[in-house]
This record gives sequence, structure tokens and C-alpha cells, in this order.
Amino acid sequence: VQLVESGGGLVQAGGSLRLSCAASGSTFSINAMGWYRQAPGKQRELVAAITSGGGSTNYADSVKGRFTISRDNAKNTMYLQMNSLKPEDTAVYYCNAVAYYSDYRRYLEVWGQGTLVTVSS
Repeated sequence: VQLVESGGGLVQAGGSLRLSCAASGSTFSINAMGWYRQAPGKQRELVAAITSGGGSTNYADSVKGRFTISRDNAKNTMYLQMNSLKPEDTAVYYCNAVAYYSDYRRYLEVWGQGTLVTVSS
């Protein structure tokens, strides 16, 4: 499984961005997915996660009510709609997927390369 993020960029505070994560390869093996972010000098943190069917989601307290995670399994793509952006949302955003690898007979995490989101004040 390979993951490629897109949609990052520079936006003013209060603005919106929509991130996309396109999956390829053995996409049928993907289970839960999520978005993480890492700001300079800080640890990577979970922003939002979504179950395989999209029926359940959870969010970091800092983004609740502003960000929405979704996925379109027919398109093998996950999204993160980010509204009311704040300067503290500035970070590299990473796509994450939990996929089953039959060669290893276990679930493993897969990461994208990241996309930079910069929110100016």
C-alpha cells in the first residue's frame, strides 16, 4: 500500500483547506485510516481517525468542530476538511493507514510523505 497526500499550502487564519490522501496498491487490505500532524519541535500527534467503512470517527480536542475526516473507498481516497484554521494548526500533515500484509500475517501501519500546511496570522 502506498499513500500520497496533497492539498497543503499557505492560508490565512480563519481560512480553509482540504487535504487528500490517495491510496494505491493493495487497497483492499486497508482498515482504519487517519491524519497525523507534526509541528516544528513537537511530537507527531493524531488529528483525526476513521474506521474502514467510515461509520466512526474521532478527533483531537484541538480540532473538534473545525476539521472533518472522511473517506471514499470507491476512490481509495481519504480527506481532511479543515475550516477556521489557526496559526497553531501549522504543521506537516501525514496520512496513515492500517493495512493487512498477508506475507507477515499481521496489520502494519503505512505512512504518506506528508504535506505542509502553513497558517499565517
